[in-house]
Amino acid sequence: MGELVDKIKGNVNEALGKAKQQSDDPVTQADGADQEATGKGQQLKGKVKGMLGDDI
Repeated sequence: MGELVDKIKGNVNEALGKAKQQSDDPVTQADGADQEATGKGQQLKGKVKGMLGDDI
C-alpha cells in the first residue's frame, strides 16, 4: 500500500512543481523545481517499495 501512496504523492508534487515553474517569479520557479525533484524522488521510492516490498 505504501508503494501506491508514494507514487501518488510523487505525481502530485511533480505536477505542482511544474506549474510553479511557469511563474514569472524566480523564487517561485526555484521552489517549483525543488518540488518537482521531490516528486520524482517520491515516485522512485514508490517503485523501489514495489520491487522490494513495503517493509523497507
